Amino acid sequence: MANSELKKEINVALQNNILRGALERFSQAYPIAREKAYQGLDFEELRNKVQEVKSYAADHIDEMIELFEKNATARGAKVFRAADAKEANEYVKKLAKEKNVKKVVKSKSMASEEIGLNEALREDGAEVQETDLGEFIIALAGQTPSHMVMPAIHLTKEQVAELFSDYTNRKNDPIIAKLVATAREVMRQKFIEADMGISGANIAVAETGTLIMLTNEGNGRLTSIIPSTHVFIVGIEKFVPKFKDAGYILKTLPRNGTAQNITTYVSMFTGVTEAYLPDGSKGPKDVHIIILDNGRRKILQDEKFKQMFNCVRCAACLNVCPAFQLVGGHVYGGHAYTGGIGTLLTAFLTSEETARKVQNLCLQCGSCTEVCAGKLDIPGMILELRNRYTEKNGLPFTHKFALDVVANRRLFHSMLRIAAVAQKPLTKGTQYIRHLPLFLSGLTEGRSLPAIAKKPFRDIFPKIKQNVPNPKGTVALYSGCLLDFVYPRIGESVVSALNEVGYKVVFPENQSCCGAPANYMGDSENYLKSAILNIQGLEAEKVDYVVSACPTCTLALKEYKLLFKDNPEMLKRAEELDAKIFDFSKLITMLGGLEKKGEDKPLKVTYHDSCHLRRKLGVYREPRELLSNMPGITLVEMEESNRCCGFAGSYSVKFPEISGPILERKLNNIFKTEADVVAVDCPGCLMQISGGLEQKNSDIKVKHTAELLYERRNGFPK
Repeated sequence: MANSELKKEINVALQNNILRGALERFSQAYPIAREKAYQGLDFEELRNKVQEVKSYAADHIDEMIELFEKNATARGAKVFRAADAKEANEYVKKLAKEKNVKKVVKSKSMASEEIGLNEALREDGAEVQETDLGEFIIALAGQTPSHMVMPAIHLTKEQVAELFSDYTNRKNDPIIAKLVATAREVMRQKFIEADMGISGANIAVAETGTLIMLTNEGNGRLTSIIPSTHVFIVGIEKFVPKFKDAGYILKTLPRNGTAQNITTYVSMFTGVTEAYLPDGSKGPKDVHIIILDNGRRKILQDEKFKQMFNCVRCAACLNVCPAFQLVGGHVYGGHAYTGGIGTLLTAFLTSEETARKVQNLCLQCGSCTEVCAGKLDIPGMILELRNRYTEKNGLPFTHKFALDVVANRRLFHSMLRIAAVAQKPLTKGTQYIRHLPLFLSGLTEGRSLPAIAKKPFRDIFPKIKQNVPNPKGTVALYSGCLLDFVYPRIGESVVSALNEVGYKVVFPENQSCCGAPANYMGDSENYLKSAILNIQGLEAEKVDYVVSACPTCTLALKEYKLLFKDNPEMLKRAEELDAKIFDFSKLITMLGGLEKKGEDKPLKVTYHDSCHLRRKLGVYREPRELLSNMPGITLVEMEESNRCCGFAGSYSVKFPEISGPILERKLNNIFKTEADVVAVDCPGCLMQISGGLEQKNSDIKVKHTAELLYERRNGFPK
């Protein structure tokens, strides 16, 4: 099971109604606001540009730094390259001593959080004041940021009022406008008295030596212009080549981060400007720019993670992450960086151990990649991180044993056949297991589990009569474990549909588990074993296509090619499989679709998009078209149709306390549609959603698209 300490943190967060409420309200409002902010713009085009610009800068990082330093220095700034946190902190501390700095004002800077700059300055006796409202609040609370853009999102106005009352020694009412006024009152004098200002920057332009800062409060600008000495701390990932390149980030970062067209303040600093000195006179400002490495070059040197340099720190990935929306950044992240991207940054920049603990919270749903301004494959990188941890430390015995069993086709199938008989006392004559005993009880919290089929599909297939007199071709059916041993009717439905469009179906007997469970748990050994077995098994039949009714299986088989980059012969075979395999809805549509016929009794259907089908395979129109074309079916879109249902394979077993609330949100959206049937294209989603509805004694049915199409056209024998 998951780390016990992490489990405790999860449960504490889930019991925090204030946190849950704040994150849920934001998660519901954010997608709508973001969509509105992007109206009239082509997001895909914009993020392609961000990716292009940032990738170029990463590939030419030394050239970027040299050019930036040359231009910034020419305009009076002093540039220091810090290899690590210690060098950066020592530089600022030395500067503070030289300048006799007593008071420091700081605007929001994740880099300074990362290196622990506040603590370093306080150790030397300096007073450090956070001036960003969110950072100020969490500093008063003695906490770290819970979100990279909105650090105090987890606190209510009542809690803030209490913190402000303690700080000011007077009562503060929980009225936002009044709290902001209090903060401004406190800060005004701090700005005036400060000897040094410290900030980060969102963009560093090599062409001009310009630093660009995006803020929604005046504090960032005041921090930069009032104190006579200012220090910028900028990670080497912030560079862009030319000034015009910054425009792409300026268009995406605010829209992604806070759903604004542009932030209230866009401040640009190029070299030294005049400053108002304490005596009222004017003088040249002392500007220092620290270009921070602190592990970032390790990222650059690693081809698997190099794309992290495309990140613009908008935190959109946090805003759409189902796990983050439940537990927040104090659970899901490190002390500075939070969420999925925070896990990756933490691994390289601050704490490998912390990253190792929290990386399991990723559902692999891909929501983050869908909205990422830099097109980062965050789930893929987390998987790579997971694989490396597993290679180094191994898996827990129970996990490894289970994966070894699943990878052994004959043993696994034999065990499932035995389980089909042994489950009778638990099913009590129904198609579900509502309760499991003892330590397994958590698996049936909030959902029932489907019973194992009396006969697996592999035993049924030889008896299926395929009336295809003049076949256009042959399709191999890859069943996957759930279709084969839990939902054989889906398999029958797939065969029927393919027969109808003129294709004969074969079932390769030597096919095995796709390996996805092993892959997602970091067991590359068993994933590779599954890949070889399935390539061999599916090759044995000379077919035109391979079809799967499980998107996760389809994706796993398509990605086998990634395992054989150093093996040309196996790579060729894996690429041939990749070219042939399609998800059911995609293939049927490609082959011309199904004739409009069948029962026309009115049926209201809503559709749930599986994560892998929509985001990884790009299939979402096809099943809707197939369903809408059936007589009598009215297709009703549900809210958040593409939001994860919480199954995520073994995730629902490891983290039922997170999986359950995610499922609950999905069920509530289903109920709002008043649909008779929920159509899905993933057996895992079918298991999760149908199990949840069954626990609630709902009459709503859940059907695989293939199964629903078959029933409307042919009926099913009881």
